[in-house]
Parts: sequence; C-alpha cells; structure tokens
Amino acid sequence: MAIEGEELAKACVKAAEEIQAENIRVSDMRGISNLTDYMIVCSGSSMPHLRAIIRDVAGIVEKETGAKPANSEGKVDSRWVVLDYIDVMVHVMDEEMREFYGLEELWADAKELEWSPVNSSKGNGGVRKSNFIH
Repeated sequence: MAIEGEELAKACVKAAEEIQAENIRVSDMRGISNLTDYMIVCSGSSMPHLRAIIRDVAGIVEKETGAKPANSEGKVDSRWVVLDYIDVMVHVMDEEMREFYGLEELWADAKELEWSPVNSSKGNGGVRKSNFIH
C-alpha cells in the first residue's frame, strides 16, 4: 500500500528527528505550489551529519513505509540535498546554505506545521511517532 501526503511527511520528520537533524521545519505547500504537498527543511552540523541525515531519512522511511525517493538532487559536498518523494520534499542543508537560500522565507505563504514528537509505550509497542499540530 502506497503512503503519501501527511503520513509520509510524518515518517520523514520522525526519521530526521531520530538522527538529530537540526531546526526541522515542515511547510504545508498545498494550494501554494504544485511541486509538492509538504516541504521539510532540516540542517546538519557537519558533513558526516548531513550524510547520516540523508542516509537515515531515506533508509528509515523506506523500512517503515516502503516509500523510496522518486529522485534525489544534489550531493553532500554541495551541502544541500533534496529527497523528492513527490508528495513530500525533504531538503537537507548545512546552516550556511539554508540561511543563504532562505527557503522558508521564499515559501513564507505556506502554513508552517508544528509537530511534536510522541513517545509512548502504550498501544504502539514503544514506537516513536511524530504528530502535526493543526
């Protein structure tokens, strides 16, 4: 069964959080852009951290949902990689590139979704889940 939209975005946020990506922000792009439904932007603190975020987001999301990026743009050496899941785009950037390109400001019309990590051992076997606050 294919996963899409909000559930896929939640899986991406959860994976980014688990590898300690920094400053994770989620934008609801529906009605703003026809490129994607959700845009996730996060940062890494070093080249190894950026590599780990990219590897783990792709790996954890595939393991837990079966979804693979339809495309991946950029290289870690460029300090900006996009994992494109069609309904969700995950931008992994170092902080300098993030400040320079200002994606959050560029897409300021999009609603930013707050999310809260949920850590519960009741009813889900201790699985961590991220929930968006609407």
